[in-house]
Amino acid sequence: MNKATRYTFYQRLAELDPNPTTELEYTTPFELLTAVLLSAQATDVGVNKATRRLYPVANTPAAILALGQEGLESYIATIGLYRSKAKHLLQTCRILLEQHGGEVPRDRESLEALPGVGRKTANVILNTAFGEPTIAVDTHIFRVGNRTGLAPGKDVNAVEQKLLKVTPPEFRLNAHHWLILHGRYVCKARRPECWRCVVNDVCDYKQKELTPPKGR
Repeated sequence: MNKATRYTFYQRLAELDPNPTTELEYTTPFELLTAVLLSAQATDVGVNKATRRLYPVANTPAAILALGQEGLESYIATIGLYRSKAKHLLQTCRILLEQHGGEVPRDRESLEALPGVGRKTANVILNTAFGEPTIAVDTHIFRVGNRTGLAPGKDVNAVEQKLLKVTPPEFRLNAHHWLILHGRYVCKARRPECWRCVVNDVCDYKQKELTPPKGR
């Protein structure tokens, strides 16, 4: 892709969904942090089912700490890797209370110092909770960046840096959400649905199927 086609790419995704957001349900930065921590190798739908039970009972660091390991596990046991996630979340709650007054920090260094929080999670929090123009690269964005030619790279960090470089400033805040949703629902891993893609004419993918399969 060149500069003009990248602009068209984002412009069309923006027209399709002017105000994108995460599909994780939350009302505070801490609820978002909790949901993102629980979402590793799990679906947003599955995480939302668990947090709908958890948050009415405990949605602050102090309240979750009060549940303890077994108590917290009872709410999130339907999520994969729930024991280690519960451990990390409890450790994170303790650090938030001891070092940050119970609030989620707004800087990358402090976020990445929390147990279970890596660069991708920190980017999600900075972008979605605090409105920073970061781009968190997950498997969907990595695939879309490489497949479409928008931001090819050999690993997630390379794709992130390329996206930050080539994404027009006016699209940078929402780029993360547009690309995830596009990868999740249209540019799918096994069979991209090019026939209903709004950017199929500016995409570099060589094996486009522009005719929908029978029954679609």
